[in-house]
Amino acid sequence: MGFLSAYTKEFKYNLKLAIPVITALLGHTFVQLIDNIMVGQLGTASLAAISLGNSFFWVAMSVGVGFSTAITPLIAEADGQRNILKGKKVLIHGFLSCIFLGIALSIFLIITQPFLYEMGQPKEVVDLAFKYLFWVAISLIPLLIFQAFKQFSDGLSYTKPSMYASLLANIFNIILNYMLIFGNWGAPAMGIEGAALGTLISRVLALLFMMIYILIDKKFAPYVKNITEKGLDKILFFKIFKIGFPSAAIMFFEITFFTCAVWLSGLLGKNPQAANQIALNLSTVTYMVAMGFGVAAMIRVGNQKGKSNYIELRRVAISIFLLIFIFDFIFCVIFLLFHDQLPWLYLDFENSSNVKDIYEVVKLSSGLLIISAFFQISDGLQAVVLGALRGLQDVNLPALIAFFSYVLIGLPISYILGIKLNFGVNGIWFGLLSGLTSSSILLFLRFQYLTKKLILKNAKI
Repeated sequence: MGFLSAYTKEFKYNLKLAIPVITALLGHTFVQLIDNIMVGQLGTASLAAISLGNSFFWVAMSVGVGFSTAITPLIAEADGQRNILKGKKVLIHGFLSCIFLGIALSIFLIITQPFLYEMGQPKEVVDLAFKYLFWVAISLIPLLIFQAFKQFSDGLSYTKPSMYASLLANIFNIILNYMLIFGNWGAPAMGIEGAALGTLISRVLALLFMMIYILIDKKFAPYVKNITEKGLDKILFFKIFKIGFPSAAIMFFEITFFTCAVWLSGLLGKNPQAANQIALNLSTVTYMVAMGFGVAAMIRVGNQKGKSNYIELRRVAISIFLLIFIFDFIFCVIFLLFHDQLPWLYLDFENSSNVKDIYEVVKLSSGLLIISAFFQISDGLQAVVLGALRGLQDVNLPALIAFFSYVLIGLPISYILGIKLNFGVNGIWFGLLSGLTSSSILLFLRFQYLTKKLILKNAKI
């Protein structure tokens, strides 16, 4: 018990940091959840279209959000050093980088829209997804600018502002969905396109709230006061890009891995694709918890790196690893117990014209949730260890690990089992399980090696 208490005593502060982050991350996921549930009432084709449209969007978003994570460890390090000027410079350079990247990725998505028709997906699904993708592509711009402010605030250990912003956005998103999808309160009935427009507006509101909060809250005053006085620093831009692009690559490989599962399931038909979307959306909800703890690990590790206290750094990181293991064990049990009931959250049984489709989707997604239950722990652990490595600003080798695990191991297994050997969508998800397990093991070994090396090196100085 004495050994464990060295780690469990950190649980309270870890939760204090992580819970607002988790809430904010769940806010983004909740936007998608509300879209899925409401659009699911329109039929399985509309649900599959959201899955296909988001498969393009999430790939682009992974690059932007992954890049923005470079801001947090740099801010956390500056905070550990109590260097306000350094933190101010990171804020303005990170903000400008996110604006540029948001515009570039939005344009890229709009240009690639026609490729939806070249992927062998059902035409009915593609026609709907084409309209949806345009508006969510535009929403990348406010989303990434929001991320710049969020990562800055998180790096200073103030994790609540983004939580408040996300909660506000969610309320408006639900209202806008109700109006624009179904044509309520005098609004036009826009269907799936209305869901995308509601997402765009809610993200703009989240950004405005975050900007106002940072400008008026006294905690941030030293960083935002006279922020444009100093000239831009090419070296700092390079440092942000040096950390940001490998971080973006890590998230890109993982999101692309799951996106390929969407595309592969689409080759099997609209019902397997809809089932994949249900299981993926529920798994994403639990993954946001892991990402929240990953941010907490990034903040705490970054602080200790700024202080050059590597023994303490290792201890607080392991305390977060232990905490996510407990949470993900609980999620595993929940998925196993309720795998038959959870899919009904997304589908309308009273839609008699689609009864056969609905039963098939429920049966398929129920099986996927059993597989998902078994990768909860590996998925959660890799996310949190990755956060700790980002706090150490170690991103290059983790990017190679992500490529190896997802592209060279997981994706081929998904394709061979799911398509070639006719295991269907279950085979695709066995590939997901393999890739995530490989990633979690290799990233943990990297953390072990790196922290022991830093402790030994620091002891010799």
